[in-house]
Amino acid sequence: MARGPKKHMKRMAAPSSWMLDKLSGVWAPKPSAGPHKQRECLPLMVLLRNRLKYALTFNEAKMILVQRLLKVDGKIRTDHTYPAGLMDVVEIEKTKEHFRLLYDTKGRFVLHKISPEEAKYKLLRVKAVEKGRKGVTHCVTHDGRTVRFPHPNVKINDTIKFNLVTGQIDEEAPGAPNHLKFESGNLCMIIGGNNIGRVGILNHVEKHQGSFNIAHLKDRAGHSFATRLLNVMVIGKGDQRWVTLPRGEGIKLSVIEDRKKRMENNQK
Repeated sequence: MARGPKKHMKRMAAPSSWMLDKLSGVWAPKPSAGPHKQRECLPLMVLLRNRLKYALTFNEAKMILVQRLLKVDGKIRTDHTYPAGLMDVVEIEKTKEHFRLLYDTKGRFVLHKISPEEAKYKLLRVKAVEKGRKGVTHCVTHDGRTVRFPHPNVKINDTIKFNLVTGQIDEEAPGAPNHLKFESGNLCMIIGGNNIGRVGILNHVEKHQGSFNIAHLKDRAGHSFATRLLNVMVIGKGDQRWVTLPRGEGIKLSVIEDRKKRMENNQK
């Protein structure tokens, strides 16, 4: 059967507005398997290049890591896709800088600058408390650690203070508290859900059989909000926090307040 002549289509030239530079778009290195979930971490390469701006390209970030200049939780890391997540301490000895990874009220990771004294410990949320071999009690934390010999009062959803120098639960002085109970009146940070990054005092918990328990909190500005119990992490006793917080201190602004603040910053 005879075929008709082929019709040649003219290719349209893409306008310049369609083009993206090589650092833009949604593309980023996939984090390697590690202590944090893929959607809840920041690869070290992105941290150095896009956040700290210590590198301009992928290769420059790799060269910084290969020189063993960066530590995460007190250990040198050379894998450019190593996942750094919530409460992790990032140290760069050459610049004498220490950062803690926290969330802002828009759900973005913030590299919050901290003092060398605060960089010696981190807070860990307890996900499970179990007995292992030879009857040794241990707790499993949000960053994949198995911490042996916790205090007998430590339960699920509590927070422990972990010393990164000794690799054990921190005990600064005999009788000093080294854990925070998940109870009403304590300061908490939201680590998931729509209210991620907000900080407030825990009021009460609604229990729902066969469903998710709901925690109700109130921030310093008087705003009340609620979220699932799994999204709440205790970070202080009463209103005294154990870690410093980034700018804004976990208080979510309304759309109008946020726009007004950004306009003031632009004018400055």
